[in-house]
Parts: sequence; C-alpha cells; structure tokens
Amino acid sequence: MNNSHSASYAAAGVNIEAGYEGVKLMKKHVERTFIPGVVSDIGGFGGLFAPDLAGMKQPVLVSGTDGVGTKQRIAQLMDKHDTVGIDCVAMCVNDIICCGAKPIFFLDYIAIGKNVPEKVATLVSGVAEGCVQAGCALIGGETAEHPGTMQLDDYDLAGFSVGIVDKEKVIDRGRMRAGDVIIALPSSGIHSNGYSLVRKVFDIEHADLGKVIPELGKPLGEALLTPTKIYVKPVLAALEEADIHGISHITGGGFYENIPRSIPDGLGAKIDKAAIRTPEVFRLIEKLGGIPERDMYNTFNMGVGMSVIVAKEDAGKAVAALKDQGEDPYIIGEIVAGEEKIIL
Repeated sequence: MNNSHSASYAAAGVNIEAGYEGVKLMKKHVERTFIPGVVSDIGGFGGLFAPDLAGMKQPVLVSGTDGVGTKQRIAQLMDKHDTVGIDCVAMCVNDIICCGAKPIFFLDYIAIGKNVPEKVATLVSGVAEGCVQAGCALIGGETAEHPGTMQLDDYDLAGFSVGIVDKEKVIDRGRMRAGDVIIALPSSGIHSNGYSLVRKVFDIEHADLGKVIPELGKPLGEALLTPTKIYVKPVLAALEEADIHGISHITGGGFYENIPRSIPDGLGAKIDKAAIRTPEVFRLIEKLGGIPERDMYNTFNMGVGMSVIVAKEDAGKAVAALKDQGEDPYIIGEIVAGEEKIIL
C-alpha cells in the first residue's frame, strides 16, 4: 500500500494522492493498448519496449510530437474529455506514417490545474483509443498539477510517438515524377488545426454548443469535437501494395504548407479544386467568418486529412488497398514539372 502523503504539498495545491488514484483508474484503458513488445507496466520511471526487428536490414526510428491545441477549450466548455486524446495520438502518428514508419509506442503528458482522477482517467481513455486505432502501445506518461499557473478546470494534453521502418523502405520523394497521381484520404472534419480561428468565428465562449446547427445536422459542440481520423493502418496497407512516392498529413497551414513538404524541387502539385469533397462545416466557417477561400485552404484540411502521391500505374492498387481498410480515397490531382509548389 502506498503511504505517500504530504500535507504541506497539498496545502500548496498539489494532491499527490490524486495522482496515484488517477494511475489506478487509467490502468484498464492503458492495458487495452498493449501489443507484443511492451515490457513494462505503467507506474515506473520509464516505458520499456522491445521492438521486433526480424526481417529488417537497417531499422530506423521515427519520432513525432504534438498536442491538441485550442480544440481542448471546447472539450472543457462541454465537460467532455474522452475524445481529445484521440486527437493527440492522431497528430503524432499521422506524421510518423508520412515517412513510411509504423508507430510502435506513445507517451502522453497532461498539465492540469487541479488533478481530478476521474477526469484524468477519461482523458487517458481517449489516448488509449487513439493508440488502439493506430496499433501502437501506450507505455507511459505524466500528469502534472499546476496550481496558480492554470485555472482549476484547465488542462493541456500533449504527447509523442516513436515508430520504426527499415531504411530501404523510408518514403523517398526523390523518386517522384511528373504524372504521379495525388490521392485524397477524407478527413472526419476540422481535425485539430485552426481552432483559434474556429473559436473566433463561432464565438465559442458565448455560443450554445448544444444547439443543433441545420447545416451540420448535429449540435455545434459535437461537430467541433469530432476526433481527428487516424490513417496509420490504411496507409501501411497501401505501402505494401503500391509504389508510393510521398505522403502529406494536412494539418495547420492546410494545402499550401503541407502538400509541398512531400514534393522535391522542380515539381509541384496541381490540385483539381472541383474534385475536393469539402464537408459543410468548412463552408459554414467560411461564410460566418467572411474568410477568403485561399485562407481557408491555407488554414484547414478542407476535407482532405492526408494526401498520398503514387506512381500513376499503381494508383488503382493504392486506391484498392485503402478501400479494403475502410477508407474512401479519391484522386484530386497530379504532380507536374515546374517551380510552383502547389497549383490550386
């Protein structure tokens, strides 16, 4: 039995016993994520993982870190904390997969004004769900109580993930050629980017988040909290079947910032804007905020959470593999010669 207790620390606003209770409550969620390779249980000073390197000639570790951003404010206002953990995982593992790597483990960090064990466990339940969707293990984390520097109900959730790939299978954009096809993977909505603008447009601090918005067919808060889609398993399947030359995770900066990151000098992406399937939530943001169309494409994913660039002759195989994993991929453009990185 843990008899750790500090009345003086508690008087300063930090309840270490609440931390122990939080770990106890989150244990069942963490165990859902355990995959072969997990060596340690939660509660130690470090998370241990023994990767399976069989068949790899030169294993390369790939890491990614991110947070949820100001989307968390909506979760706090709604007192709904079980989905932002999915966003946290997604923002990390979707980046890792762009290198062709499989995420193997994840760690989270929660800074919170007051440690309420049930709330922390609920946050971690979302992280665990994200890890299950990504096929990686949640092997550790940290909860830090910040009295006096954060409001009692505030928290900030961040994390990082590590993946692995054989060096010869790292996606090499140097093989990209004019004529390659750009495949879109639909987003689930806004994902986790642009929420400072979203909160301004909808005046979130004063909005009725439970009100059904006709254009969205659901309450505003529910639409805005829709978790980021995790693309790991579909993309891994496509990598096995097709000659993929580039992958972009469409996050902050939208099309203009993210698609060019996967394209070498001398080539650009020509996007057929009319082909893009844009959810109504983006049209509503554009209309209510009076936001120029270019700013929309330079801030949001506009319905495309990830783009996959593939050799033209392999496009059919890539689309088929993605569909087999439950995705609804479609072609939005092609790679062209020239110095202009994106033509939209």
